[in-house]
Amino acid sequence: MLYLFYGKDKDSVREKASALVQSLLKKKPDAELFRIDSENFNEAKLQELSAGQGLFNNSYIVEVVSLFENKEAKEIFLDRLDEVGASPNVFVMVEEELDKKALLSITNVAEKVQLFESKEGKGKPDFDIFSLTDAFGKRDKKSLWVLFQKAVAGGAVPEEIHGILFWQLKSMLVASTAKTAGEAGVAPYTFSKSKSFLKNYKEDELKQLSSSFVHMYHDAHRGIHNFEIALERLILTL
Repeated sequence: MLYLFYGKDKDSVREKASALVQSLLKKKPDAELFRIDSENFNEAKLQELSAGQGLFNNSYIVEVVSLFENKEAKEIFLDRLDEVGASPNVFVMVEEELDKKALLSITNVAEKVQLFESKEGKGKPDFDIFSLTDAFGKRDKKSLWVLFQKAVAGGAVPEEIHGILFWQLKSMLVASTAKTAGEAGVAPYTFSKSKSFLKNYKEDELKQLSSSFVHMYHDAHRGIHNFEIALERLILTL
């Protein structure tokens, strides 16, 4: 099981992560606590903590702190995300900055992902591109269009927005035919949210949208249409 807390508000990130760890220790006083960071990372240890448990079947609580400052550790951790997400042990992850690809991969297996933006008030606050997925799932066309405009204004490229929305659509499609998160192959949090969104779409609509997303991507890269405009048109037809 994996929890991720990230963002430029370092104090809030660490405070939230620490509160979760303390809460887990109260519930499981016999659990063993470990810390993995960019300096002490070891692939074999990660594998052991993902798969095993302590003596007398006690569980592990693993703090993963600023691990992605080590590029090699980042790659290994991302390669083993499925094992971490499915682990009987709890991983509490803390990072300041994450690229969109890594964030999407983690979100797909994590029990919870929470962003803490900077409180300094300098410049524009960070835009959480994952806010588009809720508006898309709820079929709130107006909110989705506004968020789309904010994402574009914040520098998000069409491929990034398309990828986020298509990820949510695929999560809904798998959730529509699966009974459990394990069967669907996604995190429980993602599964429950996707299940709740299904009331807003008919099955044939989801399949049609999936086809539209695939064709849109390829047509845009063939120069048939402008990717950003095609995305906006799709949003306005929901």
